[in-house]
Amino acid sequence: MKFGIDRLLADPELRKPLEGRRVALLAHPASVTQDLTHSLDALVASGLNLSAVFGPQHGVRGDLQDNMMESPDFTDPIYGMPVFSLYGEVRRPTGQSMQTFDVILIDLQDLGCRIYTYVTTLLYMLEAAAAHGKEVWVLDRPNPAGRPVEGLTLLPGWESFVGAGPMPMRHGMTLGEMGAWFIDRFGLDVAYRVIEMEGWEPETGPGFGWPDSRVWINPSPNAANLNMARAYAGTVMLEGTMLSEGRGTTRPLELFGAPDIDARAVIAEMQRIAPEWLAGCRLRDMWFQPTFHKHQGELCSGVFIHAEGPDYGHAAFRPWRLQAAGFRAVRTLYPEFGLWRDFPYEYVFDKLAIDVINGGPALREWVDDPAAAPGDLDAMARADEDAWYQERLPFLRY
Repeated sequence: MKFGIDRLLADPELRKPLEGRRVALLAHPASVTQDLTHSLDALVASGLNLSAVFGPQHGVRGDLQDNMMESPDFTDPIYGMPVFSLYGEVRRPTGQSMQTFDVILIDLQDLGCRIYTYVTTLLYMLEAAAAHGKEVWVLDRPNPAGRPVEGLTLLPGWESFVGAGPMPMRHGMTLGEMGAWFIDRFGLDVAYRVIEMEGWEPETGPGFGWPDSRVWINPSPNAANLNMARAYAGTVMLEGTMLSEGRGTTRPLELFGAPDIDARAVIAEMQRIAPEWLAGCRLRDMWFQPTFHKHQGELCSGVFIHAEGPDYGHAAFRPWRLQAAGFRAVRTLYPEFGLWRDFPYEYVFDKLAIDVINGGPALREWVDDPAAAPGDLDAMARADEDAWYQERLPFLRY
């Protein structure tokens, strides 16, 4: 199969509208061609007039590990062009930076989750392009989590850098498709084009979204593999808790744990609470010691989520519900454990991080209410999921 960048490079007719124009690129470390050449190098070699580069969270080079660690602007040492950070002094493109190009190519590997900030950066660039009369092309890439949808829809007034609009946590779209939805949803007047993939089959195993023919490259420092991409719509919620998500280990966002819990007991309680929410994967109790971040240097009892191998069921796996069951198990077994982390999260200072992540308080309230049943959360989520399946339908391209 071919990603958007590979089709653009292989077909002079696709590149023809870019001739004689100043072209910018929004990219990160996973913005590579099929032969692993970075898209910037490949586009310059194709003869296009590259005039600027933009980098999202974690930077063009992917050098910054944690959230709210900002990247500076700099000058590319090879090509001498300006590199503008969209996760530094600003998160929206400035008027000055928008004057450096005529059309911008967006070549970002996404994870298919509302909270992954490349989705929001796409919206901000579309809004800036509409305001400044610039053209936007998305060089489409796979959604490695595939087409399934899961989670509650972000509520009005809960928009943030990890919540660009009213979509569920796991949206099941590519960035090219999402851009078209943004334009329609927010009434943007912008010249927009998607260079589609060729041969993407999101319902075909074993990849179910990620083709076996392509090497995985971290789109952000802690997005280490396909298993993480599948689990992320659930494990990202750990960032709003005092449970470790495995930052400071070699397998972040594929596990959770803490020094003061018993992972075997947590798994058993999750099975008791909602066994159907644990389908499509294998849970394994294990031990880990973070070298940095939460519980640094402490031995933690943990639960590892294996959404891979013979136990993986693509249609059955529901990471958001699975993680909700994990929270409820910890709350039930360890009522004194300070579950919710109270700190500024992605530049929101007046709301709990877990609520910012979920686009509203409903999940936290369900976890904290001992009388609430799994069916209560399931019913809320199913209504939102069913509505999103219908809303996104006109924008699907594959």
